[in-house]
Parts: sequence; C-alpha cells; structure tokens
Amino acid sequence: MTGLERIRAIDTHVHIQVDDSGRFGASPEQREAMDRYFGSSEPVRTVDETAQYYRERDMMAVVFTVDATTNSGHAPNSIDDIAAGAARNADTLIAFGSVDPLQGNAAIDELRRQASELGVRGFKFHPTVQGFDPSDERFIPLFGAIEELGLPIVVHTGQTGVGAGVPGGLGLRLSLSNPMLLDDVAARHPGLSIIMAHPSVPWQDEAISIATHKANVWIDLSGWSPKYFSPALVRATRTYLKHKMLFGSDFPALTPDRWLRDFAGLELPEEVERLVLKENAVRLLGLDEAVPA
Repeated sequence: MTGLERIRAIDTHVHIQVDDSGRFGASPEQREAMDRYFGSSEPVRTVDETAQYYRERDMMAVVFTVDATTNSGHAPNSIDDIAAGAARNADTLIAFGSVDPLQGNAAIDELRRQASELGVRGFKFHPTVQGFDPSDERFIPLFGAIEELGLPIVVHTGQTGVGAGVPGGLGLRLSLSNPMLLDDVAARHPGLSIIMAHPSVPWQDEAISIATHKANVWIDLSGWSPKYFSPALVRATRTYLKHKMLFGSDFPALTPDRWLRDFAGLELPEEVERLVLKENAVRLLGLDEAVPA
C-alpha cells in the first residue's frame, strides 16, 4: 500500500501551539479567550504528538503557527521546529510557514528562507491577528514572492476566537478578515493558490462568490462543525464548488473526529466526500509523489 492509499483524509488546517522549548504561539490573553470561545478540552500537543494523533487516525495534517510579532508583541512558537517535526513525520505532516507581513522586506527574505531551507509547502496568514489588510498594494511584493515560489497560502477569513468576549476584542479588527479583501489578491496574483480558511461568517456569500469566480481560490471548511454550515455553503459543497472545498478541523479548537462525524450527517454523495476529505487536497498540494509509504 502506498503512502497516499493508506490515508483516509487530509486535515488542511491544524495549529501547532507550542514548540520543543515550550514556547506558545499565542499570548496568555489570546489563549484564554480562545479556550472560552471554543470550549476545547484538548491538551497542548507538540509536533511529534500531533503527528501521532493523526497517524492513529490514518490521516495527514497541514500544520502551522502564525507570526504576528509586530501587531501582538508576542513572537510565535518556532516555525523551524514545526518544519523539522514535519520532516521527521513526513508520512503524516505537511508544514506551512508563516511570516509577519508588517516586517516588509524582512518578511520576504524570511519566507524565502523558510521555503528553501525548511522546505515548507505553503504559508499561513491571519489578517486580523497580524493586523494587515491583504488587499493593500504594499503587500504585492510579499504575495508576489510566494507566487514565484509556486506555493499556496491559507488565509483566515471571518470572525475569530482570538480576543473573543474581551472588551475591544484585544484591539483586533474583524474587518481585516473579510474575504473580499482576498479577491484583490487573487486578481493580482493569478498564479497564487489561495485557501480561504473557515466558513467566512458573516461573509459566507462573499467567500462562495470569490471561489466561484477565481480559479485560484479554494475554501477550507475548518473551525465550524458542519452541522452549523449555512444552506448556501452546503449547496456549494454538494454541487458547483465540490472540487474546491477542503476538509479542515482547526485542531485543537475542533477535533477531526467531531468534524468528520458531523460532516457525515450532511449525507453528501460519496464522490463529494472523497473530494472534500482527500482528493482536492492531494491535487492542490501536489501530494501524488510526495508522501512516503
């Protein structure tokens, strides 16, 4: 059995919260707000522990952290550790990198380092947490550099648990995660594959429209139980966007077990389930020849 044949699903949205030195990717205030928002009781896992968790389930996982140093004042957990851990567990993990967009040319140098030296397979952005407008023309060089590398990006859209329920939301602006801002990015960079992360509450129709219009835009379905998906999102997944939807859990906020159980409850055609759970990710990430047996 080949490496991919043994895999039953690919979770395209998994956070690594802590590195090998014990450093957390989010500040204590951010973690406290997220724990309240999601009500998650999952323990904090290292890269290797995350790999074992997914290996036991015959799944692969795209893993990452978020570098929001400038906006949050908190440096992320080590991206080098995540990439090294993914390399140790290449049968199960795929590492995405992250750079701080507000660091200008230094961010471009860093993303090139992560691609060439660490071997990351894409990049993760969170406009609300990182405090940047992805449609701003000053970020054209940043996205252009990733486009040149031929790597995809996954970008948070919609509301977030970071800062939720706190006065002022820790100063974080939800408007920066309106998916319409990514329409500009997709138009300027047609060779850049963009994954809009999560059902984009409260802008779900906008996200569906962008994914329908732009061939280089995808949607990952992470962060929400499928039983709460809007009728429009379910319809798009079932029919005209079935080749552009990706399974994602947002683990550890939501477990893949819970997500898959609730996804089965949508009673989608078997072909659609195969596409969403695995085949679309294989195609987007170019995994056909990349997964060891």
